[in-house]
Amino acid sequence: MGKRIIYLDGEYVNEDEAKISVFDHGVLYGDGVFEGIRAYNGRIFRCEDHIDRLYEAAKAIMLDIPLSKKEMTEALLETCRRNDCKDGYIRLVVTRGKGDLGLSPTKCPKPSIFCIAGSITLYPEEMYTKGMPLITATQRRNKATIVDPQIKSLNYLNNILAKIEANRAGAAEALMLNHDGIVAECTGDNIFIVKDNVIYTPPIYIGILDGITRRTIIELAKKLGYEIVEKEFTLFNVYNADECFLTGTAAEAIPVTTVDGRVIGEGVAGPITKALLAAFKEYANSNGTDIF
Repeated sequence: MGKRIIYLDGEYVNEDEAKISVFDHGVLYGDGVFEGIRAYNGRIFRCEDHIDRLYEAAKAIMLDIPLSKKEMTEALLETCRRNDCKDGYIRLVVTRGKGDLGLSPTKCPKPSIFCIAGSITLYPEEMYTKGMPLITATQRRNKATIVDPQIKSLNYLNNILAKIEANRAGAAEALMLNHDGIVAECTGDNIFIVKDNVIYTPPIYIGILDGITRRTIIELAKKLGYEIVEKEFTLFNVYNADECFLTGTAAEAIPVTTVDGRVIGEGVAGPITKALLAAFKEYANSNGTDIF
């Protein structure tokens, strides 16, 4: 494979030439926002939703994006075209831009925008049938009164600290609780549990990212006739669930078969999880914004 072409501040450059300043506040302070986006079968999956979420996060941190949504979408699509990306993973980033060594964003006159079209593999393929183990991190999810998890910011240190716990425990992912001990989400994925054929997922307001894949799974579950409830629950409910699965742009929908050493359900991917994963794959491969 040749070198990638990167969109950077209005230009399409070779990846070796795609550079930002060491004074960029995205680097110095994690000041910026991003989206992880998937391409399936020559289409951008839920492109409008991702663009809307990017601009909502930017508004929340008072970051004025110099491109319109239409212009940003075209930059995203053209990056995919130039890399012949029909199936892949796209990272779209807006930083506060170059400033000085001070904290104030007022010293950053112009945001920086870049887009990378590539690929990502989070979990081995066998986990999608055999399931994955989770541990619960001691690191709690950020409160919305501190840094709202709905802001998909460049500062993921809260999630990374929990991911370090998972790595040290030999687990692929870590489950994070909020400060009240309520199940929130994982380091990069939303969580669902199934009990007595009812699907439960935590509500946004407890402090989680409003995941695009999460939204899609909720819609598909309703279309398939499943009852789905956004409701607070604790680790007790996870341990005693009939099924558990995670959703995310990169992960799609992946079953969980053990949590903190407790076997979930029958210890394999459950029927509802498999049905939703199949429905998601079918939907993702037949819907989206055409790239070419």
